[in-house]
Amino acid sequence: MTITDKSPFDYLGEIYLEAMELVGSDNFIKSDLPEPTKDRLDVILKSSESGKAVLTVVITSLVYKLYHELQDIRKHQNSIENGYSGRTFDAKYITPFLKSVKFPAMAESGWLTRSLEQKVPYDMNYPGAISPPNLKGAFLGLLDSVEKGENSRKILFYLFQGLIIQRNKHIIDLAKPVNLPIAKIMAFLENHFNSRYSSEGASRLPVLALYAVYQCLMKEAKRFENKELQFIESHTSADTRSGRIGDIEVIDEHGKPFEAVEVKHGIQISLQLVKDAFQKFSTTQVRRFYLLSTADINSSERVEIENEIERIKNVHGCHVIANGLVKSLNYYLRMLTDTSEFVNNYVTLIEVDGALKFEHKKRWNEIISEQ
Repeated sequence: MTITDKSPFDYLGEIYLEAMELVGSDNFIKSDLPEPTKDRLDVILKSSESGKAVLTVVITSLVYKLYHELQDIRKHQNSIENGYSGRTFDAKYITPFLKSVKFPAMAESGWLTRSLEQKVPYDMNYPGAISPPNLKGAFLGLLDSVEKGENSRKILFYLFQGLIIQRNKHIIDLAKPVNLPIAKIMAFLENHFNSRYSSEGASRLPVLALYAVYQCLMKEAKRFENKELQFIESHTSADTRSGRIGDIEVIDEHGKPFEAVEVKHGIQISLQLVKDAFQKFSTTQVRRFYLLSTADINSSERVEIENEIERIKNVHGCHVIANGLVKSLNYYLRMLTDTSEFVNNYVTLIEVDGALKFEHKKRWNEIISEQ
């Protein structure tokens, strides 16, 4: 299938998904474009909010070039000899797409601004008052390079990566529903954990949910009297490097590990995982170690897992609890006086956690709105 067999809207969607996957959790743009082109694109990205009309015209021009290779995209109006209607193409495909993925977008079209609507080509002598001056130079220089053979798809791909990274940094107002039944909360959480995402970070969600419930339990459970919940580590901090023995850790009055939790997302608890966990805490005096997974326990190894847990109890004294994460969360929520506090904690963690991307946050709001 060639590009012309797809609508521009669908083609943009393909580029967008590829860019989402490539950005992942790295938050930097991958491209082999020449440095002068990257420099121009970086200027356009930096001004993408204040200069969203320029951004829209650039994307429209690039996509039109991909569909109409022989068209000089600098001739952006039908009134220009051998020109085309950039505004019509934009209004039909580009601006609707930009809005659909929450990229900077105009209300109707990038051509509805005085600085860009003049009936002369976007060549290096274009008189429109585009500001700041470096944005005008980047814009005109980019279109000039495309007409000289620069790869339009690679440029579009670069822009989309940059826009995704910028969007991921934005704070979203997230829904914090109150007075929900536990069954409803659990349904929301499972949906949030297990939704399909293009970027990495979803494995962080169950960790945040457990941490949110511990924030509540520290104030309510008598066994945590005089104990302290450690700040949650960043997603990229290896336990061996940070000194932690789990994703979540509670310390005693002497600063020693008292209880720890390791969370697995989509990975069944196996005998090897239990053995690996013991290696982490074997030199500490931790009392309980929870190994919890959204994928539950490997039933074919259940007996061996139970035997290993008993062995650890005998040689170390720590009580290892291997369980399904959803079951454990459900149990913990039933212990709380106010589950609304848990929801508030979870959403606050989602808002500030650096491993999560825009789509993880957006999905939470979608789940709540679908109830």
